[in-house]
Amino acid sequence: MRLTSAAPCGVWRRQTWLGHVGGGGGRGRIDAGPRGRGAGPRGRGATGRRVGGTAENGAGWRGILDFDYGIVQAPLGPDISGPELAAAVANAGAIGLLRLPDWPAPDRVRELIWKTRSLTSRPFGAAIVLAFPYEENLRVVLEEKLAVLQVYWGEFPRERVEEAHRAGVKVLHQVGSLEEAAKAKEAGVDGIIVQGREAGGHVIGQEGLFPLLPRVVDLVSDSGIPVIAAGGIVNGRGYVAALALGAQGVCLGTRFVATEESFAHPIYKKKLIEMSRTDYTNVFGRARWPDAPQRVLETPFYAGWKNNLSDHETEESQPIIGHSIIHGMHKDIRRFAGTVPSATATGDVESMAMYAGQGVGLITEILPAGEIVKRLVAEAKDVIREKLSDLK
Repeated sequence: MRLTSAAPCGVWRRQTWLGHVGGGGGRGRIDAGPRGRGAGPRGRGATGRRVGGTAENGAGWRGILDFDYGIVQAPLGPDISGPELAAAVANAGAIGLLRLPDWPAPDRVRELIWKTRSLTSRPFGAAIVLAFPYEENLRVVLEEKLAVLQVYWGEFPRERVEEAHRAGVKVLHQVGSLEEAAKAKEAGVDGIIVQGREAGGHVIGQEGLFPLLPRVVDLVSDSGIPVIAAGGIVNGRGYVAALALGAQGVCLGTRFVATEESFAHPIYKKKLIEMSRTDYTNVFGRARWPDAPQRVLETPFYAGWKNNLSDHETEESQPIIGHSIIHGMHKDIRRFAGTVPSATATGDVESMAMYAGQGVGLITEILPAGEIVKRLVAEAKDVIREKLSDLK
């Protein structure tokens, strides 16, 4: 299931993953307006064909799935990217991803999918973490024939990818190293998200985005697999920088947490527009997900503990500081738990983990998700027109 792309003329003589970048006379453009079609309630496009088939028109995923822009909303755990956010992103022409539970919950997964379909007629996807039991949740994703399945933090072998393809589902694999990218390529995935260490939340790799991204692009250049950049990107300047390094799209997490539709707690959102410093740490979530460092905001709570917590301490021995309802499950939140505060969180919210990428200092306001997509495209156009128009 290879993705193809037509190359427009101009300074950018290539196509981005889901939208054109280029234009005549050295003038850059990012081009594609909503065409008003999409996956209906049963995952079929306007023609009645199931989305996720073979490209017939040379336009890659843009033609197959009716996405307009090379912008992906990262899956935000544990339930920050719910139906409202994923649908809003999809309605804006980008890819919205539901964050599915980290435990077997097939009924909940189906509920999330149906709720999202009630809010959008456009295609969207879902994400699973391979470090946790996922088979039952995956089964529902394939039964519901979602447009996209994103996987990360583990291997997703060829037989799994082929199973998804038989259901008409495209597979995106998020990687943090060249070795992971090589395995994803061998497995036959449809797209690779390259996560740099600048990213917020759990970061699997050790390299920054700029040195890693072009190496992955070169690695898969003979396969036609699109590469999407993730880590520290929050605006059009970052979008264009990623394209210059060979990416065909961008994946944003922190920027979409700070939206009206995200299910993040208001205090968490407020911190994202007030603070600019982050740190890469293993202070949070050591017991449940060991060896899985995260990038978090340097809140006063974190700053007071980052150098004062012994290596053997975990959240298991810590007091309960709050509660939350996560995917319908009532959860106690202990100090140092790796659980960000969702809208249902109560208790000492300011002492909870708050994931954020290094681009957080560029976020200054809470916006609708659709406005984020619109501004990314407009800003990228401006950068290409104003900064790159002399490159011919």
